[in-house]
Amino acid sequence: MNKEQILIRISGKDRIGLTADIMAILARYDAQILDIGQADIHSTLSLGILIRIDEKDSGEVMKQLLFKTTELGVSIGFEPISDDDYEAWAGRQGRNRYILTAIGRSLSALQIHAAAQVIASHGLNIDAIKRLTGRMSIMHPERNVRACVEFSIRGTLEDKAAFQKELMALSADSGMDFSFQKDDMYRRMRRLICFDMDSTLIQAECIDELARRHGVYDKVAAITERAMRGEIDFKESFTERVALLKGLDVSVMQDIAEHLPITEGTDRLMSVLKTYGYKIAILSGGFTYFGEYLQRKFGIDYVYANELEIGEDGKLTGRYVGDIVDGRRKADLLRLLAMTEKVNIAQTIAVGDGANDLPMLLEAGLGIAFHAKPRVKESARQSLSTIGLDGVLYFLGFKDSHLGEQGKL
Repeated sequence: MNKEQILIRISGKDRIGLTADIMAILARYDAQILDIGQADIHSTLSLGILIRIDEKDSGEVMKQLLFKTTELGVSIGFEPISDDDYEAWAGRQGRNRYILTAIGRSLSALQIHAAAQVIASHGLNIDAIKRLTGRMSIMHPERNVRACVEFSIRGTLEDKAAFQKELMALSADSGMDFSFQKDDMYRRMRRLICFDMDSTLIQAECIDELARRHGVYDKVAAITERAMRGEIDFKESFTERVALLKGLDVSVMQDIAEHLPITEGTDRLMSVLKTYGYKIAILSGGFTYFGEYLQRKFGIDYVYANELEIGEDGKLTGRYVGDIVDGRRKADLLRLLAMTEKVNIAQTIAVGDGANDLPMLLEAGLGIAFHAKPRVKESARQSLSTIGLDGVLYFLGFKDSHLGEQGKL
């Protein structure tokens, strides 16, 4: 018996039971569902169904569907799909699929247009768009001041580096952040996330805070400037700055720790990550004292940072203990933790803001430059600068409506 494919498009005001009513008619004629998709925007339904059905039944099915949709007050359209067109379409599915996440304090048509234009210019097609953040209030604009949409994209990307460079340039110009990821099993199974500490989890540089309390901030800042100009390497600058802290009482460290300015969104992010079973690490060029304080506060699993030596008199000696945690060491630790937790490196995430974070950002399956310096943003594959640290959740595919109590803003 001959069969044919029919694409059914239904749109209009949504109501409970509409999809069930449509399916009841299709079920009576034993229609095979080849594809189905449904979206609901502000109670307006868009439903697409691709069916395969006996040719002798198709006319009656379309007639009954037309009667039913008229009764329901929605519009319906039909399009025949040839066997060749269906086979060509089916052959493209599942290949070269990507997810592009766009985040901002709010999103305008101009911003979405710019993102869609970049996508189209590289020959990619948008299959679906999904909102991840909660609905904003127009009467109380101070609530839920963030917007995130996720584009599902299909196509062959000839020059991924050029595509991501355009996205980073658009991010800088438009006040919008992007994450571009291959839509594969690893994206949906991230398991280990590693954070820088200073200027990432906290809005401070701990060595600067210690220097201020000890009256040597200007000297420490001068050494930092020399390091940024490339006159001395990280190890040398670190050693010189730590030496200036000699004689500082350890009680000052406790006071600084208790008043650390925690980055916006950190509490929410940590709560969600712990609830969903992620392993969390701090990999920091800062100091273990402050890392361990955050570990106790948030239930972090691992802390690797630099250990300040404390003398018997309870004062800093101006020396450190063990190896310095620099950029290369962070990348090594990321690989080590992945092995320890028995996860593929593609399942890891790294978040940081500085040049010494770049090695781990590039090593991780998902490396996110957070409120980063320009050179770091240019080199990283994705960046987050418009909202708080909990924006990482949207890059992982979390949706506000699915987060429950621990995900409340």
